[in-house]
Amino acid sequence: MATFIVFTRESTQDQNELNIYLSKVGETLEGHPVKLHAGPRQVLEGPAPEFVAILEFPTTTAARKWYDGPAYQAMAQHRFKGATYRAVLVEGV
Repeated sequence: MATFIVFTRESTQDQNELNIYLSKVGETLEGHPVKLHAGPRQVLEGPAPEFVAILEFPTTTAARKWYDGPAYQAMAQHRFKGATYRAVLVEGV
């Protein structure tokens, strides 16, 4: 069953740190069974996030293997310094 990780960037604090993250995060996805869904968005309710990305994995185990893995966790430190994000894992039904 598909599992999604939804990232929403609420606000940017340090563009340099965020640039490091954005330039290298794709490398952490190599070798993982993932599809990236992102594009134009329309805000229907609430405040607009700066950015939204949805990563689709075939299973929750595959999603956690990437997210909890050392490569992504090392890169995520730049995201934490660069911006305020929300990250939510959603299991498909």
